[in-house]
Amino acid sequence: MNYSINKQTNILLNNLIRQADKLGLALENGPLGCKIVDAGINTPGSIEAGIKISEICLGGLGEVNIYPSFDLNSSFKNISVHASNPVLACLGSQYAGWSLNYKSFFALGSGPARSIAQKEEIFSKIKYKDNDSSTCLILEVDKIPPEEIVKKVSIDCKVPSKDITFILTPTTSICGTIQIVSRVLEVSIHKIHELNFPLNKILYGYASAPIPPIASDFISGMGRTNDAIIYGGKVSLGIEDEEDKIIELSRNLPSFNSKDYGKPFKKIFLDYEKDFYRIDGSLFSPACVLINSKNSGKSYISGKINIDLIESSFTS
Repeated sequence: MNYSINKQTNILLNNLIRQADKLGLALENGPLGCKIVDAGINTPGSIEAGIKISEICLGGLGEVNIYPSFDLNSSFKNISVHASNPVLACLGSQYAGWSLNYKSFFALGSGPARSIAQKEEIFSKIKYKDNDSSTCLILEVDKIPPEEIVKKVSIDCKVPSKDITFILTPTTSICGTIQIVSRVLEVSIHKIHELNFPLNKILYGYASAPIPPIASDFISGMGRTNDAIIYGGKVSLGIEDEEDKIIELSRNLPSFNSKDYGKPFKKIFLDYEKDFYRIDGSLFSPACVLINSKNSGKSYISGKINIDLIESSFTS
């Protein structure tokens, strides 16, 4: 595929930077001359900025919108996401799969830089590699990455630090909340990968999830945004494969299959003593899945929205 994630997202990034004041963003010079876009640490950010950052995360291959919702008392708006190439958009760019750690700093990087760095096994599966002279990375953090992290990203991407932009979206900001919930399609694509279902069978995808209220602390914010997807996410996929395999996938994909299903994500996280990796991986799935078979034209629906749990999470 000739499409360049970074060439396209650099256009989107430059547009974001040009409108920084309007969008409630702050621009800073970071360690080693890198660029910092503060989207919620010392600045309010905005709904529009959250949407634009989410579309950068999607590698320029997806569109994010907000529309009214009448299902919940605690959220009047839903996120809607669709992508022209969902596998590349979600796994090649949006997935937060690049672990970046130094002393007390920890982040999972998402966005265009991942496709250049190639530090994750997933790129050998989707067979995609990108190259460009500038790039950006999105981090869900509330502080600027240290010099050592900037240096690592620069070396791994073979891009000078002055040509790297870090977009920082803490979970306690509107930008962070929107860009995390916008991963509702991505979690389904990643779960399909984890189930060893062939990714090349996925033809299209679109998804939605409720936008939670902004939380006052990191753990509550992480809890609400995950609950929005796990208990409120809806995903529709078009797949071309044998009927029995599609039926099996529709049954296995929703989050209710997880042994950890049924409690607010914040409680699950605390019950596991804040060890994210002890949580059952199959929990990270949408609540409800509809798969349309291209061959038969039939649709298979599995899972359901858990309104009571969402209301509890969003109001606690």
